[in-house]
Amino acid sequence: MEHWDVVVVGAGPAGAAAALAARRTAPSTRVLLLDRADFPRDKVCGDGIAPEALDVLQGLGVDPATLTEGFAPVPRLRLRSPGGAAVERPMRRPAHVVPRQVLDARILDAALAGGAELRRHQVRRLTVHADRVEVDGALTAGVVIGADGAESVVRRGLGLAPNRPDRMAVALRGYAPELPGQRGVQVIATTEQRWPAYAWSFPLGDGRANVGYGELVSGGATRTALVEGLHRLLPGVEPDGLRAHRLPLSTQRPRQPDGRVLLAGDAASLVNPLTGEGIFYAVLSGALAGSAAATGDRAGRDHRRALHRRLGRHLRHSSTASLLSRWPRIMDAAFRAAAAEQRVFDDVVDLGLADGRLTLPTLAAAVRRLR
Repeated sequence: MEHWDVVVVGAGPAGAAAALAARRTAPSTRVLLLDRADFPRDKVCGDGIAPEALDVLQGLGVDPATLTEGFAPVPRLRLRSPGGAAVERPMRRPAHVVPRQVLDARILDAALAGGAELRRHQVRRLTVHADRVEVDGALTAGVVIGADGAESVVRRGLGLAPNRPDRMAVALRGYAPELPGQRGVQVIATTEQRWPAYAWSFPLGDGRANVGYGELVSGGATRTALVEGLHRLLPGVEPDGLRAHRLPLSTQRPRQPDGRVLLAGDAASLVNPLTGEGIFYAVLSGALAGSAAATGDRAGRDHRRALHRRLGRHLRHSSTASLLSRWPRIMDAAFRAAAAEQRVFDDVVDLGLADGRLTLPTLAAAVRRLR
């Protein structure tokens, strides 16, 4: 039976980052990426890339300029709260908007150039032994990394249940012309109707924008409700190619058991519970999983500890902020504070798009506006 040091299931950003990290940690490591699709392939997503995600990939030897080539930076963000409080400011560092059909293929190309191999294969079954993991009875690996998304086969193979409906969001995404005056501005609009929910419009720089709308599954979301929400918050927008996907929102503790099977990205329920952002979490957790894979039967424990060290405090803060945001008045106060102070705006962006925290000055500023 064919044997590999590391098998990565899923070749998206989390899987490709894991392959890069595994090879970088131990250059002789034989890494095989398995994916059920051919690349380039589309992935339903907002296409927004926080600069912190590019930082992680740069640390793995990938030049960020090769990932964002052809797509101009987006320096500003416009927010509207459920009660109508609005703010538009420059972000501390510009973001990018790159279609996943382009971005994922570019990160994967970097992983293949780094020595990983790719094979098209849909994984259906894992069998874990003391000294190896068997994949579909066809090959074995010292460590398997599950980066196969929200409906992860690897996660199910570990016996881990899916997220509860109140920890699962669903979003609809398409492409449409930019909103008037939107060039260089990401737009996020919320509403008290069906709260918590929001719509977005992220410009690609060529006159088009990625537009979408998402809300919690527990709210009884249907395709009709998602389309209505999109039109309610972005009136006049008529997107093409509307597709839906599910988002397993992060809890305070990523689910990672001991052993030779690791989880990264959506498969580990690593999606920001405040905003639904997932690419930063994907590449970071993938990189941590790839590094931990070198420790063999201790990999699960080491990966869990690395996730806790790197993201534990942030996840506690983002989960707390997500719970607080269930009260629209608190969101209104936070947005008014962000409109008044750039520092508060920066904290809100870092918490929702990267690994920021709830700082005391930001909390105090929001409390003042609440009163």
